[in-house]
Amino acid sequence: MSFRIYNLEEVAQYLHLTHTDVETLVKRQEIPFEKRGDRLVFRKQEIETWASQRILGFEARRLADYHQKSTHATRDLFASGAILPLMIKQEHIAPALAAKTRASVLRELVHLAQSTGLVMDERELLTSLEEREALCSTALPGGLAVPHPRHYQHYLFETSFMVVGRTLQGIFFGAPDNQPTDLFFLICCQDERFHLHSLARLCLVAQKTELLTQLRDAPDAEAMHACLLAYEVEALNGKR
Repeated sequence: MSFRIYNLEEVAQYLHLTHTDVETLVKRQEIPFEKRGDRLVFRKQEIETWASQRILGFEARRLADYHQKSTHATRDLFASGAILPLMIKQEHIAPALAAKTRASVLRELVHLAQSTGLVMDERELLTSLEEREALCSTALPGGLAVPHPRHYQHYLFETSFMVVGRTLQGIFFGAPDNQPTDLFFLICCQDERFHLHSLARLCLVAQKTELLTQLRDAPDAEAMHACLLAYEVEALNGKR
């Protein structure tokens, strides 16, 4: 439930951080928290929004450091380290979305997600995406956006997956560089531990490789899918 309260151990586990990391964030007043007597508590609703926006704002070094921690924390889920082969299927990539506005691209992404057969409540998913974007855009510099539900709700999806859309024209989606966005990854996570790691992984691959350029040049969904898998491997191998 979105009104749940985390204790220090629970919030550290969710964030893929150590107790010391969280205590440092508290000391610096960099994380939403409350004190109840001598206990630190963290509202789940606030932490979810804060954590995703923090990852989206990381510069390269901090992102790499965080990604290393989230990879270690989720190693039991993905033995090979690669997550995109399990998360993204070729048939769930739309290389020519006709959307021209923020609202219409969210609707088209939800429709694409619904086509996977893994979404339990299409309307609730759209509402949650709209609420998340209203708080702060998930668009990044370079023309990439990573929409995701405002709150983690395990019952929304049968399993974790992503869908990818490329619009025919750039959409002003609220990116920090004030440039239009044309590549959209909708992240749908059924496992709470995986949400932040998948967000960090996408940002890392986009920063360290030529993924975005190649996705724009790819002629079809098959080529886009091949780019995604190849550049994830490149990023994990540390190549530039």
